[in-house]
Amino acid sequence: MTDAFEPGVPEPDEVTAPWWDATREHRLVLQTCTRCVRERRPAAQHPPRALCVRCGSDELDWVGSGGAGVVDSFTVVHRAPRPDLAVPYVIARVRLAEGVVLLTRLQGREPDGWHIDDKVQVTWVGLDDGRALPVFVPEKGGS
Repeated sequence: MTDAFEPGVPEPDEVTAPWWDATREHRLVLQTCTRCVRERRPAAQHPPRALCVRCGSDELDWVGSGGAGVVDSFTVVHRAPRPDLAVPYVIARVRLAEGVVLLTRLQGREPDGWHIDDKVQVTWVGLDDGRALPVFVPEKGGS
């Protein structure tokens, strides 16, 4: 077994390509609706979509995220979906400071050491094609 995290990921398309391109540079970006920004509503969304989930606009752009968040929910996987994956590992919902939620992995701590509301920071796991996946580790100096 291996600790390698090499999941199958979808190919970029016209909607997701900017997000995947940013991952090549280890930049976390969020799709935002410029109409919602103008109207002072929450504007960030994830995963990327062709239209704004709040107002239906196609006035979408990309903004950088600081990558800080909190653990919203998590589970410890004890039964690997593939025989080459080492268990246990942690899958979590991380709520970013910008308000969006990412489904991701938690690393950098024993699986039984995680708690709801732990502060986390993004880091990256490289994929063979040059893209990367965001995973989260404990915030430096945080819980």
